[in-house]
Amino acid sequence: MTQNFRLPEILRIARAEGKVTVDDLAVRFGVTVQTIRRDLGDLDTAGHLERVHGGAILRSGTVNIAYRERRALNAEAKRAIGRACAARIPDGASVFLAIGTTTEAVARELLRHRGLLVLTNNINVANILAGSETAQVLVAGGNLRRADGGLTGPLAVQAVGGFKPDVAVIGASAVDAGGDILDYDLAEVAVTRAILGQARQSWLVADRSKFQRTAPVRVAGLGDLDRVFTDARLAPEQATLCAAAGTEVTVIDAG
Repeated sequence: MTQNFRLPEILRIARAEGKVTVDDLAVRFGVTVQTIRRDLGDLDTAGHLERVHGGAILRSGTVNIAYRERRALNAEAKRAIGRACAARIPDGASVFLAIGTTTEAVARELLRHRGLLVLTNNINVANILAGSETAQVLVAGGNLRRADGGLTGPLAVQAVGGFKPDVAVIGASAVDAGGDILDYDLAEVAVTRAILGQARQSWLVADRSKFQRTAPVRVAGLGDLDRVFTDARLAPEQATLCAAAGTEVTVIDAG
């Protein structure tokens, strides 16, 4: 397989899995590790991937990955995280589900729950839970972000400020080494902060790729949360922070 064919396929794998490794790609394509290193170097130079030890990851920056790519990224891990998170939410609970593809995975797993009251600023979550026979779904007003169905802005902040849900489930664009939860959109972050200040319990759902990226706006810290659901063990500094704050960490085996 020539480089012209390898490079698009390497990008496809990176977008699906969040990271590629030199050894795995060499086996997949039947080429030497030196060839793969050159491929990754070319993709890094072109701005598509960021070289890391042993491989490469999707490049971070000040702009998030497109929604379609985010939805496909680590899809099986998101489903597993969604199942684990939903299993901790009892029937009859009041729940806020924020913007994000992993919170959408939680919504799908909540379809079998009974008597939920769900508040969301995510049009996709509302459409998913429209399939529930018993859930009451409230949609926060605000500015529609057409790219991913998110509702943000002052109206959304005002809407969530009138509720005190049992559980708020948020996602993240990134979680840095020091345990800061990060995002790209100031307007979205304002809504998330507002609901975290209201909820009785605050939970984060984030697959492993979010711990390999960065973003410019701080939402909160891992220590501000009650629970974290992810598919990879936290880095030592993050784990220590969670233990000191009493944040429960659930690591899911996504297979």
